[in-house]
Amino acid sequence: MVDQPYAYRRRELAEPDWRRFPGWAKVGEAEWESAQWQRAHCVKNARQLREVTGPGLGEEFLEDLERDQRERATMSLLLPPQMLNTMAPSLGPAESGFTDAFYADPVRRYMLPVFTDRRADWPSHPYAQRDSLHEAEMWAVEGLTHRYPTKVLAELLPTCPQYCGHCTRMDLVGNPTASVDKHKFQLGRDDRLGAMLDYLRRTPGVRDVVVSGGDVANLPWPRLESFVASLLEIESVRDIRLASKALMGLPQHWLSGQVRAGMERLAGVARTRGVSIAIHTHVNSLESVTPLVARAARAMLEAGVRDVRNQGVLLRGVNDSAAALLDLCFALLDEASIMPYYFYMCDMIPGSEHWRLSLREGQDLQHDIMGYLPGFATPRLVCDVPYVGKRWLHQVARYDTERGISYWTKNYRTGIEAEDELALSREYPYYDPVYTLPEAGQVWWEARRAA
Repeated sequence: MVDQPYAYRRRELAEPDWRRFPGWAKVGEAEWESAQWQRAHCVKNARQLREVTGPGLGEEFLEDLERDQRERATMSLLLPPQMLNTMAPSLGPAESGFTDAFYADPVRRYMLPVFTDRRADWPSHPYAQRDSLHEAEMWAVEGLTHRYPTKVLAELLPTCPQYCGHCTRMDLVGNPTASVDKHKFQLGRDDRLGAMLDYLRRTPGVRDVVVSGGDVANLPWPRLESFVASLLEIESVRDIRLASKALMGLPQHWLSGQVRAGMERLAGVARTRGVSIAIHTHVNSLESVTPLVARAARAMLEAGVRDVRNQGVLLRGVNDSAAALLDLCFALLDEASIMPYYFYMCDMIPGSEHWRLSLREGQDLQHDIMGYLPGFATPRLVCDVPYVGKRWLHQVARYDTERGISYWTKNYRTGIEAEDELALSREYPYYDPVYTLPEAGQVWWEARRAA
């Protein structure tokens, strides 16, 4: 057998034992598999984390967490037991080395960020922006982003069952933090959703609707089912994608009887109309793929959903090696029936520099994962370029590797560029993290910061 840079092996999924945490020592399986119990026992602050872990998690971590919440966090803390349980899964808090393992854990790194995770020299890129993709500028009606010619993004609500530190919609989603006040929708929910449907009925060029937020798992099921059913009545709509990290973070929701029965109803109507309904989830680390996640994905497929697909984000210390990406993709594909789809470069939001990779690092990862997975399941690594949209990492037009500036072009106009004659010829910039640049590039950026 020829040695290869990556060796494939199947890994049987395992649900970590939540009883290893003192706060959950008496929690039975029925409670654990209850979406209501999971939501009611989310960790929202350091005190609640201590109640779960007991004294085994070092005080230095809790102080580190509290400082980040006070000074740097762009997202409030909201962590379902399901996700917390996948952190340092092989150790209990009372065991030696638990605090170090907790600090190093890939899920912890992006779901429970602490102050010392973030860079002291460049916590944010100079061109970081709260709405880094300018989605609100492209709202056709409030919450409905019409960026691509045939596709729209419907942001139904501004909340999630869990909050990711790197959230691209940190300007809108979640509760205010000490450092970030949040944008608020002006219209009431029903008025906003009604306006979205009205726009789609009179815009037959749109065939593809991504239903997101926030996370659709936080919308009461009858309201979500009603909205999707209305989409199914619009003749031009041929693809509907429901975006929910909760398929991984709160699989109990998608396993509930109400949701499964409702998805069967929607999928039945979709079949008669020849429309595709898919679920897009967001898994960044192998440790997050557990038997409950696999059960939830398969329950949706059995209900008639066409595909369950994964859109991850490339994050330093989480999945920034070819082995980590391939381990994750094989677990998704082989054990959970989830199709690897995209991995995005982390967007240029404030406080994200310690997570972001350079374009060159991303290109190297795309190169290194090719040839192992089936072609249909090999994820595309993409950069969501401001004012451009998703581009494969090798589609860059020019790349100044010294200063970390890449330049991109596009082949369509967004909704705000109808009169822009240069939209299809202009080059749009994207920026690498400054600390990843050679010394000359770092000096160049330091001079601009000093000025």
